[in-house]
Formats: sequence, C-alpha cells, structure tokens
Amino acid sequence: MNQSYIHPDAKIGKDVTIEPFAYIAGNVEIGDGCWIGPHATILDNVKIGKNCKIYPGAIIGGEPQDYKFSGEVTYVEIGDNTILREYVTVNRGTLKSGRGVTKVGNGCMIMSYSHIAHDCIIADNVVLVSYVGIAGVTDVDEYAIIGGHSAAHQFTRIGAHSMLSGGSMVGKDVPPYIVAGRRPLSFGGVNVIGLRRRGFSNDKIDEIRDIYKVIYNGGLNTSDACNEVDATFAETPEKRAIVDFIRSSKRGIIRGGGKSIDE
Repeated sequence: MNQSYIHPDAKIGKDVTIEPFAYIAGNVEIGDGCWIGPHATILDNVKIGKNCKIYPGAIIGGEPQDYKFSGEVTYVEIGDNTILREYVTVNRGTLKSGRGVTKVGNGCMIMSYSHIAHDCIIADNVVLVSYVGIAGVTDVDEYAIIGGHSAAHQFTRIGAHSMLSGGSMVGKDVPPYIVAGRRPLSFGGVNVIGLRRRGFSNDKIDEIRDIYKVIYNGGLNTSDACNEVDATFAETPEKRAIVDFIRSSKRGIIRGGGKSIDE
C-alpha cells in the first residue's frame, strides 16, 4: 500500500512516480515523467512541468509568509527538468504586493533547505546551493549560481550568468556576467570560468571585462559610466544586457570591490 494522498482533482501526467506518504492537493498539475519523493507536499495552485524531481520534505505552494496576504488565489509554476532537493520551500505569489505567481524555470537545481518566497521569478538553469533564502519579489536571471547560506533582500535582482560566493548578503542588484562576494557584497571580476563553460568566446569575455572596467574603475558615477559604455562600445547583446540591467535597477548595483575575487 502506497499511503500517499492524491486529491481526485489533481492532474497527474504519464509515467509519474509518487512515493509513499507524499501529499498532492487538488488544483495541482504534474507533468509527465516526474518523480515525487516520500513526504513531499504539493499544495493547491501548483503547476509542475515535465521530468522534475521533488525530493523528500519539500513543500511547494505554501501560503506566502506576508501579512498582506489575505487568502487570495495565487500560484506556483515550476518548469521542466527542474530539481527541488530535500526540504526546499516555494511559496505562492501574492496580489497586493506581488505578481500573483512564483515561478521557477526550466533546468534549475534548488538544493536542500533553500527557500523561494512569494512572487519570485527564478529563470532557467539557475542553481541555488543549500540554505539559500530568496525574499519576496526577487528576480534571479538565467544561469545564475548563488552560493550556500546566501540571502537576497526583497525586490533585488541577480543578473544572468553571475556567481555569488557562499554567505553572500544581497542588498543591491548584482549585474550580469560577474562574480561577487565579500561583505558588503562587491564586484569581484567577470565570471570567466562560467562564461567559458557556456560557450562565450575569449573576445566576448574581453568585451564584458572592458565594459565593467568603465563601470567600476572609470571614475564615473553609474549613470555617466553607462553613457560612456553606450558611446564607446559597439552594440552587442552583452553590452545591451549590462547597460539595460544597470539603468533599470531600482535599488542600485553592488559596489566595486578593488581586488578581484578568484574566478
């Protein structure tokens, strides 16, 4: 006898394995090929893509930990091929202060005991190492890696292809393509190893490095540095991603760090 609970209204795809003592609520969709581990809990208003793995003790779709939440119908959406390890928690969205949905993208690895709060958007191929806490309405862009025991303040943004050292305290936005560490969290150079692993050429990495020299070492304020980059660098997707990220930042970007962090 399996002894799991599956609500009769839950929509379960093909070739899904649900281990003993798992709990699946009513308004839930689970895509083909998923594995739901023992004692995993999937509450109402959750949609999970294909080939995901939900490990023991994970709780997906819990109510937001937000005093403004008043029981409105909100959601969690998990993409395909994503892994949520032991005791991960992903809370539903809110309507009064958020987006109504919390999203985790495709191909993510969310390691044990990490927490993703209400209305966060975690993009594709993100890695959260164990015990990471992401506060509400925070965006983590694609291929970002956040080291263990780190915490992100609400409404912050962590840029694509960035890598944060363990124990990072994210109070300001982290631009794309960089490594960051120390306290307060600081720029530590370009994420050279990560970019090479993802197929960026040496010329492209040099371009990104030169852009950040202007931003962090050019002696200009952030606005003037972005104007200087726009005026002196050829238009490329990477340049545009960096400049647009910085210009759209509401909290400001992390400080320069002086000596580079090991990449």
